[in-house]
Amino acid sequence: MELINFKVGCKTISLKILDILLTERFNNDLTTLPNNNKSFIGVKDYMETPTPVFDLGIILNGNSTEQSNKHALEQLRKWQESLEVWFTHLEKSLTKNNTAISTNSTQLHNFEVFYQEFQTENEDLQAIMEKFDRPFKSLLQTVDKAIKASSDDNKKQVSKYIINIKQNSLMQLNRLFEAAKEQITLDYKPIIVFTTKDGSTPHVGLLVDKVEDNVDYKKEDIKPLDKLTEVGFDIDPQTKNMMRGLIKLAEKHSVLIDPSAIFSPVRAAQEDVQENAAYGLF
Repeated sequence: MELINFKVGCKTISLKILDILLTERFNNDLTTLPNNNKSFIGVKDYMETPTPVFDLGIILNGNSTEQSNKHALEQLRKWQESLEVWFTHLEKSLTKNNTAISTNSTQLHNFEVFYQEFQTENEDLQAIMEKFDRPFKSLLQTVDKAIKASSDDNKKQVSKYIINIKQNSLMQLNRLFEAAKEQITLDYKPIIVFTTKDGSTPHVGLLVDKVEDNVDYKKEDIKPLDKLTEVGFDIDPQTKNMMRGLIKLAEKHSVLIDPSAIFSPVRAAQEDVQENAAYGLF
């Protein structure tokens, strides 16, 4: 069985190559329609067939990758602005006489926790976030020296420390902020996977983050999920209905998905509904 793996947020999913008609770059050019399904993002006129497109990130992760990226960008912008404001206040308090000096240690601690606990599947972004530690620790050390010089009324030394912070640690931090934001923006290039039931007619389009690789698996290599889903996992019926098995990859697992079942209602709850051409799409 030949499969193609796709990245969807922090998850990897697999589709049979025979279930795939084509993949194309998502250009945000879908026709939107009123709908209660949060994962439905619009319709694409594909092969002269209006084909509904769904965001697999929302289905599998509860949140789209686009929204997760926006949240990460907002956090980075907030912390970058916050540190700039913090340093401006600190500089004023260091250069003015009779001004109480406060480093706002809580704010600094929270920023340190933010970059140390930041997690992402983007290896380049993770590497950038790990670089924050050195210039931030250097900034704190220089600030301590500047505060001591201020308490000794050594204005000349205070000025040197302030210049040092601006030209070194603070500048490095700002460069890292910009690099992290750019990496998030440039890395997100989602694609639509158009699936089929009969090998020629479009069924649904699935929005994924990127193509990973293609692999060939024997049926016995795919572990069934029956037992796993029977022991109390809180999986919604729609998601459970589309999963066909678990595949061992090099360092993690991929979930085999049947696209023909993704948006089909659970049979037990829909026994009185007669299936037709539009059945299960909306």
